[in-house]
Formats: sequence, C-alpha cells, structure tokens
Amino acid sequence: MRDTMRTGKNGRSRSSTEQPEPIRVTSRFRAAPERVFNAWLDPAVAGKWLFATASRPMQHVRIDARVAGSFHIAEQRDGAGDGHTGEYVEIVPRRRLVFMLRMEDHPDVRTRVTVEIAPLKSGSELTLIHENVPPEHANEIEGRWTGISYGLGLMLTSRAGYNPPR
Repeated sequence: MRDTMRTGKNGRSRSSTEQPEPIRVTSRFRAAPERVFNAWLDPAVAGKWLFATASRPMQHVRIDARVAGSFHIAEQRDGAGDGHTGEYVEIVPRRRLVFMLRMEDHPDVRTRVTVEIAPLKSGSELTLIHENVPPEHANEIEGRWTGISYGLGLMLTSRAGYNPPR
C-alpha cells in the first residue's frame, strides 16, 4: 500500500491511510432546541427538508425514533428512487442525535452523523459532524449538508413548517 501525504483543512499534513477529517456544518435558527430536535425525528416534518430538495421530493419516510431504531428516507431522482438508511445510536432529547448513515448509491460506505443542538438566547445552534466520509465525496456531502441545513431553517420559519402541539 502506498502512503501519500496531504494537507487537511487544518493545514496539518496527514497520511492518506489516516481517517478523513470529519465534515462540520454549523447553523443558527430562531427556533427552540425542542423544535429543531423534533424536526429530525418526526416523519411528516423530516420529509419536508431532510435530504429533500425542490427537484428531488421524498417518496417515502419511515423513522423509528429510538436507540437501535432505524430510518429510511427515499427520494425521486431521474425517475428512479434513491435513498438514505440508518440506525440511531444515541438520542438525547432537545440536545443530541447520533446515527449511522448509509446511502443507497454508495452501499459499501457507512458513516456516522452527530447532531448537537445548543440553546441560544433567541433560538438554537445546530452543529452537524459527519465522520468517515470518503475524501472523494467530502466536498459534495459538505455542500449537501449546508443545503439541508438551509432547508431546515426555511421549514422552521415557514407558516407551513412544523408547529408542535402545545
């Protein structure tokens, strides 16, 4: 095996045999941590923004929101279904969600996603960390998470967005 050196995002040299650096995306929302957290686990809400785009609507959303529970979110892409599946590793209401993620178009790649939600004076801050992403997909996946976070923000502030019962 050939071992090459490259520079990571932090400017340090590292070997190509080392684990890739995690992707980190941070967003702020004017919604309470509970609303942000619940948007990840409510199938009716998650189907509006999680892995969704205007040109790729969700066909199927199944979420078993418990530790060791699974999810399957399928989208429409060029007339064919494409989806994301995973298993929940950790669920701490209003604060933290950890899941293993598998994308059907890359079945041999299993990655770990951590969602941390911190309260702010007027809203919350979400930090998403995606680990074990193959370096050749890192830029695309980071851009996708940035877009997904934007979609979450739109959903949280829209009149058609999620309003939990009081």
